[in-house]
Amino acid sequence: MNRVIVVDTETTGLSVRNQGRVIEIGAVAVENGQITAELATLINSGTPISYGAYRVHGISEQMLAGRPTPQEVWPWFLEFAGNSPLVAHNAAFDRAFINHELHLLGMSLANPWHCTVRLSRRKLPRLMNHKLETVYKHLFGELPEEVQRHRALDDARMAARVWVELLK
Repeated sequence: MNRVIVVDTETTGLSVRNQGRVIEIGAVAVENGQITAELATLINSGTPISYGAYRVHGISEQMLAGRPTPQEVWPWFLEFAGNSPLVAHNAAFDRAFINHELHLLGMSLANPWHCTVRLSRRKLPRLMNHKLETVYKHLFGELPEEVQRHRALDDARMAARVWVELLK
């Protein structure tokens, strides 16, 4: 794979079945093991944020005021992704939310998906868990000082490093 897009989303809830929506997307293009481009934005979906989701990512409804709408963001994401394979940590979660958002706009995504959780379970079976932070610390010793956990762009950057390292 010459170019992959590593993506992470932050959402209003834990499931699209409970009307969860994407409120932040972070994506990085990885080519030859290096991040070559980034896409990141908060998204004003007009949907209330559950307290449980807020506790995870810290994104408030006030932070979304004046931010781009789904109609503005998702065509931009599709252009950024192109035909490249997509990678995410716990890809089933991000895939479900992204597909739901695209479906709401009459769009779709045919790109193949890969999961760093599945890859880490296969390559690092003895880890106590396969959370992104755990895998990252196992591979690189510590988190970067400036990282904001559970924010889409920083998590996408960390997942990209994990992906590249686990493919070695």
